[in-house]
This record gives sequence, structure tokens and C-alpha cells, in this order.
Amino acid sequence: MDSSEPYFNPEIETLDRGELDALIEERVRYTAKYAAENSPFYKKWFEKQSIDPAEIKTHEDLLDLPIISGKTIRENQPPEMKEFMFKSVPWEDVFTVHETSGTSGTPKSFFLTWEDWERYSEKYARIFRSQGFGPGDRVVVCASYGMNVGANTMTLAARQLGMSIIPEGKCTFPLRVIESYRPTGIVGSVFKLLNLARRMRIEGIDPQESGVDKLVVGGEAFAEESRNYLSEIWGCPVYNTYGSTEGTMCGECSEVFGLHVPEDFVHLDIYDPHIGNYVPEGECGRVILSTLLPVGAKAGNLLLNYDTEDTTVVLTRKQCPCGRTHMKIMTPQREAETVWVGGAPFNRVDVEKGVFQRENMDYLTGEYEAFLYGDEDEGETILRVSIECENPDICDRDLIEENFIRAFLRYKPSLSRAYTEGTFKIVFNFTDPMGLELHRIKGRPKRLVDRR
Repeated sequence: MDSSEPYFNPEIETLDRGELDALIEERVRYTAKYAAENSPFYKKWFEKQSIDPAEIKTHEDLLDLPIISGKTIRENQPPEMKEFMFKSVPWEDVFTVHETSGTSGTPKSFFLTWEDWERYSEKYARIFRSQGFGPGDRVVVCASYGMNVGANTMTLAARQLGMSIIPEGKCTFPLRVIESYRPTGIVGSVFKLLNLARRMRIEGIDPQESGVDKLVVGGEAFAEESRNYLSEIWGCPVYNTYGSTEGTMCGECSEVFGLHVPEDFVHLDIYDPHIGNYVPEGECGRVILSTLLPVGAKAGNLLLNYDTEDTTVVLTRKQCPCGRTHMKIMTPQREAETVWVGGAPFNRVDVEKGVFQRENMDYLTGEYEAFLYGDEDEGETILRVSIECENPDICDRDLIEENFIRAFLRYKPSLSRAYTEGTFKIVFNFTDPMGLELHRIKGRPKRLVDRR
């Protein structure tokens, strides 16, 4: 591949909106037909809902279908049922088996054919290319290889781009990896990459002189403030990606404003469960996902109108300055990381925004956790924010508290009123490095926990 080529699949990525919509509708028709013929779940589902799959021809027809959830998938697989009702190929066509993390119950099972993997890897190859990766790049992947599809998807995508992957799986790898292989990119979470930079500086290695010229953060939403700080520490751009075992795979391009959705492979709508309807462009709601199959293709699993329980906003369907015509969305946030106080929601990312105010970072490591206590019926809710200081003895706590409160409440008028009235309180706890509860718990840390 020509390293100056800005697209992986230019014909599709720059397709005129009218032609892209026509391609989407062709795949909507085929996918509905494939589901009815090959998925035990959808065969019964169409019958039960009295839906003729041949009548599903357009984007609008998809919107009229019932929405399914992760609960639906779990109810249609062992141990609830003898068979995996969403598996839509025979076992001889299944290449790999995957499970979600299972944080909300029995893990959801997914079955991928080799064709599925080819489509997954193309989605990620487009993302990598849009971020400037290409032949000769060496990328350390700090994401787990296993039941999670992310790391393997990136590795397959790299093969198509002429990139080299260093499959570490974790960001705790020996620093000789940086010195010996001189990677040009690293994939990891904000906190893994900040901790890696800290380790490097302790050993006398300047992250900005390491040869790393691009960072990719995937798997979780983050505040712009934490992105900016990470970019400052490493001296390079930080790109965002969003993916799932279900097959989303969206990513920021070099414009760093919104994530492109691969609309020819994934149909994405925004739904507000509170009003029971889809919302127009620019309004927030849940990501409703539908698989789109090329005509003649097979899929180990497919989903129609699947509620991801992640929330986002469609930013635009107009052509991006990068030349791509596929729609762009805001970074999706996990609804499970959103809490409500007095009828007002806030997310873990809002807490992170308060922590990573730039003046604060002269004193902080960036690690934090927050807990909600109290009883609204008794008229008081407390948000306790624990923050790690580089050196607690010289940490300007008043400055940090003021910056946090101002940033956190800035766009939350009802919370701000409750704070002023004293029914919503914010208290702070400052610790030494490694002093937070999350360091003593295995697995992905929960940074906002509702203990009411």
C-alpha cells in the first residue's frame, strides 16, 4: 500500500451519499433475508412479530422493527436454552468463538466466521489508515488477546496495511521494548498510557523522544481534558476508537472531530428509551446497531436493531474534510457509567473532566475514583472524589477542588442549584500514588460507583 494513500478502501470510504444510501439499502434487504433463512432466533422472531422479511427494504423499515437487547441474547443461549439461537452458520463454518465480559450477567456468546474477521479487520484498517498509520509503522497493542475481539482485529488490520504489531497485551511490558523496537504507535487506555510515560520518565526515557508519534485510545470514553494532557505528555496526537464484539468499530480520522461509522457494514440509529422513539441528528440517545452483510456473504452472528446501551449523538452525515462521506458520531458513553441525582444525569467522563483540568495536573497522577452516598429522600447526596497526588505534601488541594467543582458543574444547572442549596455535596479525598481502592481490585477499574 502507498503510504501517502489516505484511504484503505477509497471507493467505499468516499462514496457519494446517495450511492452510499443505495448500497446500505441493498444490504438491509439481503441481511433481513439472510437472518430469516439462517438465524434460528430471527426465524422465530419474524414469525412471532408477524413480520415478512421480504418487506424490509429500506432504512425506515428497520426503524419499525422491535429492539432487542443483551438480555435477549442471553435468554437465547445456554444455560437458558439448549442451543445458541443467534448462531447463524453451522459449526464447520465457525472460525472463532467469543464472549463479552459478562459484567451484567452471563457473558453473551458470539460466533465469527473467517468472512466476519475479514470484515472486522477492514473496518479497523480503515480507522488505522485514517489516523495516518501505514507501511513500516510498528504498533504496540496493550489490549488483551482472547475472548475480546479488539486486539485480534487490530492485528489482522495491520497485516493489510503493512504495519508491524508488537502484541504485548498489557502496558506493563519491559521498557526495552520501546528502546529495541522503536514503536511508532501504541494502543491502550488513557491511564495505561499515562502510567507507561511515568515509568519511562523514571528510567530516563523521554516519551516525546521515544519515536512514538501516534497514540490510539480504545475501549472506553474519556474526557477531552485527559486526551489533551496525554497528548502533551507524549508530544503526539491521541486518536479515539470505539468497538465491540457486536461489530461496531468506529474511529476518529486525522480531523479528530467525531468517529466515522463504517456505514456499509454497520447500521447505526439513535433511540431515546424515555420517549420510546428514535431521535433526529444532533440529539443524544442509545446506539441501536444492525449488522449489514454484503450480498452473498455469511455471518456467524448478526443483529437487527440491537440496543448497545451506549449513548451518543450523530454529529454529521456531510462529507468530512478528510474526504470520507461516512457519518460521524460523538464518542459513545456507557449508560452503565451514568448516575442520576435529583433527576439530573452525569457520567464518569464528567468526573474525569473535573480531575484533568490542566492546572490540576501539575500535582496529580490522573488516577481517580468517585463514589455516591446518601439518600435523596433525606435531602442529601454526597459525591466523594478520591484523587492521587504525585506528592501529597505539596499538593494544592484548594486549587484542585475549585477547578474540579467549576468544571464539573459548568453545564449542569440543576446539579449546580442542588450544590448551592446544599442538597448535593462534593467532598474530596487526596491519596499517595497507588492509594486508591481500584488498585486493590482485579479487572477493569470502576471509577464511578453508586453506593446509595
